Amino acid sequence: MGRLKTFCWLAIAALGFVCALPVSSHAQETKTPKASPAAAPDSKDSAPAQYLGAEVCKTCHEDIYDNWEKTPHWKTTLDTRGGPSHQGCESCHGPGSAHVAGGGDITKIFTFKDATTKEINSRCLVCHAGGTEHMNALNSVHTKNDVSCIACHSPHHAATKEFLLVKAQPELCYGCHLAKKAEFEMPFHHRVNEGLIQCTDCHNPHGTEGPKQVRMASSQDQVCFKCHTDKEGPFVYEHAPVKVDGCESCHMVHGGPNPHMLKVSNVNLLCLQCHTTSSFSSAPGAPSFHNQASFFQACTLCHVAIHGSNFSSTFFK
Repeated sequence: MGRLKTFCWLAIAALGFVCALPVSSHAQETKTPKASPAAAPDSKDSAPAQYLGAEVCKTCHEDIYDNWEKTPHWKTTLDTRGGPSHQGCESCHGPGSAHVAGGGDITKIFTFKDATTKEINSRCLVCHAGGTEHMNALNSVHTKNDVSCIACHSPHHAATKEFLLVKAQPELCYGCHLAKKAEFEMPFHHRVNEGLIQCTDCHNPHGTEGPKQVRMASSQDQVCFKCHTDKEGPFVYEHAPVKVDGCESCHMVHGGPNPHMLKVSNVNLLCLQCHTTSSFSSAPGAPSFHNQASFFQACTLCHVAIHGSNFSSTFFK
């Protein structure tokens, strides 16, 4: 009886000792699991899309692929330096595995049709940001007016072999610049409609540092001197308006009703804007013996080198 009593007391003491022991960390995790960061999704739909290659795209988009294959963009498939992200259709539209797995779900791939101007231009500038042609693209007048790259360019259905334009110039530019179309219809005009020059010969549609997106922004007249080299100089005797005010001080740049695209019908009226005694231009006034009513209306009959001369301070020769 004494032994049994002693055993019971020992059992009770042992049970109390076990209950007093701390619960192990493993047990705590089992009963009350800690919150953990979201694990990477295992499902095929939410997994990051993978690059498949243009041949997979061709399976469903054969007509688009055939057109694209004839363009300069197709050459990107031959360039392996940038990896899959710089090759084929997926270089513009992004990885296509999710799009394919979704049965052609357009929400699983980048499409240009419903994208914003900022999104479209950013995609294009991934490759086209280099060089002087596109260096001001993000700040260009076209971009600020919500005109995207694909408003003028079509990677798949271009109407021109050069620059992948949706229409040939100048009709492409006339789509927005209707007032300039009317100027080129004037009797005296730069021969843009005849195909001798193009709008982009003078303007950079991707933006410049100067106004009106005129090329050679350091001097707006430099773009004129590309063709009119004899007017550039330097001359021993410079005509101030050429250097100070530029070509536009006397000429209409696109076209007008007067010969030489002058801003006024009579040459003397143009010259007298500066050459009067009341002018603030510091230019000498017309001599009193110049009869403005008849013969001397055409100042350039005598002052033939009106843009500048190396021999005559009065631009006679």
